[in-house]
Amino acid sequence: MRVHLAGRPFADRSGDRLRDWMGVSEAEFYDRSRIAIVPMAFCFPGYDARGADLPPPPLCAQTWRKQVMTELRPRLTLLVGGHAQCWHLGAAARQGVTRTVAAWRDHAPQIFPLPHPSWRNTGWLRRNSWFEAELLPELRAAVAKLLRGSDDPAG
Repeated sequence: MRVHLAGRPFADRSGDRLRDWMGVSEAEFYDRSRIAIVPMAFCFPGYDARGADLPPPPLCAQTWRKQVMTELRPRLTLLVGGHAQCWHLGAAARQGVTRTVAAWRDHAPQIFPLPHPSWRNTGWLRRNSWFEAELLPELRAAVAKLLRGSDDPAG
């Protein structure tokens, strides 16, 4: 709800964690000329009976995502969470977030599947120390190359 009220994505601790993972400042992160933040839904879907965020409505991505991604032509795409991973990677993401993120090398350096940076995933991060040790340095390097002006995150 905090993000919804702020009117910009990742305007919370999840955003702090995601920016840290990327190695960017808040100013860089919200610079629309350099970084596009394209959520799976452009709305706050509400809460379930337990008070957890509802998933993005599938209709949103079905309606506009392909067109937006075609228009943007991203050189680097971060797939934050299972919904984004399933939409972009299809069958390659059907085994769950952990397996999809663990197979990050299959998609890098143009695509990086990431767990959601929510505090709820702190335990996941502790159990999967390879994420910080192996994936994050490569992600930060790819982001830095693009922000320096290289057209290709690989080179």
